[in-house]
Amino acid sequence: MRRPSLVLCALTLAAALLVPGAGAAADARTVVPGDQPLPGYTVDNPPLPPALVDGRPARVLQGVHEHAAYVIEVPPRWNGGLAMWAHGFRGATRVLSVDPPGYGLRQRLLDQGYAWAASSYYANDYDVRAGVVSTRALAGHFARVVGKPKRTFIAGVSMGGHITARSIEQYPGFYDAAMPMCGVLGDHELFDFFLDFHLVAQDLADVPAYPFPADYATSAVPKMRERLDPGSAVGAQFRDIVINQGGGERPGADAAFAYWKDFLFGLAGPDEGGSLAQQPGRVGTNVGTRYAPSSPVNVNATVRRVAPEDPVARFTRGLTAVASVSGRIDVPVLSLHDLGDNFVPFSMEQHYFKDVARHGRTKHLVQRAIRAVGHCEFSDAEAGAAWDDLVRWQRGGPRPAGDDVVTRSVVADPRYGCRFTDPSAYSTGTRPLFPACP
Repeated sequence: MRRPSLVLCALTLAAALLVPGAGAAADARTVVPGDQPLPGYTVDNPPLPPALVDGRPARVLQGVHEHAAYVIEVPPRWNGGLAMWAHGFRGATRVLSVDPPGYGLRQRLLDQGYAWAASSYYANDYDVRAGVVSTRALAGHFARVVGKPKRTFIAGVSMGGHITARSIEQYPGFYDAAMPMCGVLGDHELFDFFLDFHLVAQDLADVPAYPFPADYATSAVPKMRERLDPGSAVGAQFRDIVINQGGGERPGADAAFAYWKDFLFGLAGPDEGGSLAQQPGRVGTNVGTRYAPSSPVNVNATVRRVAPEDPVARFTRGLTAVASVSGRIDVPVLSLHDLGDNFVPFSMEQHYFKDVARHGRTKHLVQRAIRAVGHCEFSDAEAGAAWDDLVRWQRGGPRPAGDDVVTRSVVADPRYGCRFTDPSAYSTGTRPLFPACP
């Protein structure tokens, strides 16, 4: 996480407080029975048919624990290992649902003798706190209804990657290894990236639109799209700034910018109130951010500077809805990230590496770049290889190979990302936007 250059003296004991509205949720959790969802939520957790392992069915347990729906699956010959699976962002829906491990991992885990468990979390929106707390509570429940695991892994996608990274810091010594995939490992910097995109677009297109008006999507955005045509000088500058903020020059960067541009324009809007989980952009800021290139417009001199609307949530170490990730890790972590993802950009991996390096813990971190533009676009082979390597590493094997995510010349190499990208998946999804690897 990028550190502020100035100490905010006002952030004393208040910095440890939970997000607005979290106190009310905590009160509800003490009143509502744990086998029921919190007020306003319903559960959608239909029976999951058990997977077959060597022709025998696994054992499936389902229910509601601590207000969160869950699924547990145990193979016929359990090896004592448990994998906790953390799902991604659900949006504003008030229906709690559970995802089994994706990318072929459910069957792979069971075939290897591992049990898995997944929680809906007790709340939706962008609520990392709910994910961290509910996943840990489910792991405890597993120990009571199945047995105490010999080792516990945690893996997750997107917001679930954020939950994975914070979980190993929140509960040191509990999880034995982690595999965040397409994760928000830069924590608050994700919302900085979204803010950067819009503030720079407004500045270069000369469209004053912050704070975002109610008609932002229909008034300001069309003007910015028209004035920032990539064929114009300012349009090209905008593209280059977005590429640099998202991870720097890298294979597929131009294609990724074009693929995600309209989607990113649609992310901004006025703050309509509610909790931090409902409005996570309140932690975003561009104070002190330097943009490149700075010509033909000197954006660093002209762009509007915006401080975080919720500075307590931005700078606290407490477990909030948009929780910080320090990088102080003590267990093996192996991450996967798509090079062209601009929803949760590749820069998240760079921020995480720098945080981990700041604490001298890089021996515990391996990162891999995948040549795809989609969000969480991994093949079963890519995810399976990462899982196998992580398990081998955790059990005393060698540290797996990974990619250098921070050296600009390395990341910009046309062959970057080829090492761990599944060549058999080249014709699928967005992968043809990249040249084929040698």
